[in-house]
Amino acid sequence: MGFFKRLTLSRDIGIDLGTANTLIYISGKGIVLEEPSVVAIDSKTEEPRAVGREAKCLLGKAPENIQAIRPLKNGVIADFDATEIMLKEFIRQVYEGNPLVHPRMVIGIPSGVTKVERRAVMEAAAQAGAREVDLIEEPLAAAIGAGLPVTEPIGNLIVDIGGGTTEVAVISSQGKVVSESIRIAGDELTWSIANYLKHTYKLAIGENTAENLKIKLASVHPIGKVEQDQSTVEVRGLHLVSGLPRTVTLKVVEIREAILDPVKKIVEAVKITLEQTPPDLAADIIDRGIMLAGGGANLKGLDALISHETGIVTHIAPEPLKCVALGTGRVLEDKTLDKVLSDRSQLI
Repeated sequence: MGFFKRLTLSRDIGIDLGTANTLIYISGKGIVLEEPSVVAIDSKTEEPRAVGREAKCLLGKAPENIQAIRPLKNGVIADFDATEIMLKEFIRQVYEGNPLVHPRMVIGIPSGVTKVERRAVMEAAAQAGAREVDLIEEPLAAAIGAGLPVTEPIGNLIVDIGGGTTEVAVISSQGKVVSESIRIAGDELTWSIANYLKHTYKLAIGENTAENLKIKLASVHPIGKVEQDQSTVEVRGLHLVSGLPRTVTLKVVEIREAILDPVKKIVEAVKITLEQTPPDLAADIIDRGIMLAGGGANLKGLDALISHETGIVTHIAPEPLKCVALGTGRVLEDKTLDKVLSDRSQLI
């Protein structure tokens, strides 16, 4: 008997429906799927050709009859049909194609989304087979997944840096006290690197190339401090002047310079949130520190930069990329956390 067919107690799932990645948590089992939020669709038949990692490999490389799509932008649904296709396929995978499964879904969403955007997520989940949908704001889910004591009357500051949004929130007693949501996050860092190469070297590079540069080489240091890094990396792309492929040699320090502006905006969002925090909760945060979650937490030196700029010790969650998904899973399994849910829809 297959792994998923042995699920007898609960088939409910938590979903981190992210701009860059989608993670699915099955109640009682943990995270069972972690895939890029990408779908490749045949433009002639309008049928999906690939989802997840396989589809991501086609970004910038797909044949003319295949369209590789990232259906979410800035944390919200930009292409409803593609999101529905992607969700259905991911759910089919985790349930091994069982058509009788209609799970309850708890889905993480950015705190700054509109009612229309919230409804789009719920409708996409319904079309993907959910019997009931609950929404939880991502900073709350991330804080729960990072192990912060969100049920206690204690100030916790979470900074969740995803692909499309950065969510900063002070949380106490299962609720947000102060929050700031900006649509600047991992994708903005990627685009900043691509734009730097375009304007400085007249070199066009693909999204996957820029993302690999970010993941492998990007770093930050306290603003105002100068560090000379003479190490270099070769980058291949299309030269915009000659129209021919070209290789340029890029100093690693240039990547740091390229992402400086969006990084400053993320730090500023943290400062704005702290400025609005009630004094007693601010005292708790000074004692407990700031917690970083999301894929952006892995940016080298970001914890040190935020600590330097705020004067508050900054920690990185043990599994930062998984925090939102782990948080949705804990909500499924712990009824005492129901107060964190923001919307509920009984669908079937």
